[in-house]
Amino acid sequence: MQIIISNKSKEPIYEQITNQIKTSILAGELNEGTALPSIRQLAKDLHISVITTKRAYDELEKAGFIYSIVGKGSFVAEQNLEVIREKKLKAIEDQLSTVIINGREMGLSLDELQELLITLYEE
Repeated sequence: MQIIISNKSKEPIYEQITNQIKTSILAGELNEGTALPSIRQLAKDLHISVITTKRAYDELEKAGFIYSIVGKGSFVAEQNLEVIREKKLKAIEDQLSTVIINGREMGLSLDELQELLITLYEE
């Protein structure tokens, strides 16, 4: 498992770790039951604080992507890809609703919003 941290990113380091591990799980690169590096080892490998890696693992555990066993480590949890897809679709719908409200406030037409979405999607 390779995690790349960008100091130039506006995204906090723990979120960079969390998002990269989630992506690896959803892409099937990390299978159910696969052991993750220990919190201390990951912190050492990435040259970051143990607190930061702990927060990333805690977030992953809360979201159901991993589980931890005291004294043994953290492992990839079984994933229900359909449930995860539905959650992501709901998040996209919420974000698009906000975009639509903002667009209407600015007087943008549906065609202008679609054009913007297409342009951003194709980048």
